[in-house]
Amino acid sequence: QVQLVDSGGGLVQAGGSLRLSCAASGRTFNMYAMGWFRQAPGKEREFVAGITRSAGITGYADSVKGRFTISRDNAKNTVYLQMNSLKPEDTAVYYCAARISEVYATTAPTYDYWGQGTQVTVSS
Repeated sequence: QVQLVDSGGGLVQAGGSLRLSCAASGRTFNMYAMGWFRQAPGKEREFVAGITRSAGITGYADSVKGRFTISRDNAKNTVYLQMNSLKPEDTAVYYCAARISEVYATTAPTYDYWGQGTQVTVSS
């Protein structure tokens, strides 16, 4: 079992940057593929980015491709989401998630563990 703690959200102007972190407990972090999802008010939770457990492969939603970067440090049990060129439509609660697999997935129900979420608000 793993526990995830999201942090790094906040209020930023359009065009700005934020870096989200997700710290995982336990010694088996490198057994999990990781993903970042987000949920805006009145909308379904959507996939943002994913990374394989070996960090060899990453993937992104089309809406964030070229602006966001997911990475992980298995020695620190942490996954990151660097968000640049933020837009008002990026405003949402962001969640990290873990699944016991080599590969990440783009669908929320396939993940086994979730962080508590961190609010990102982008003002225009």
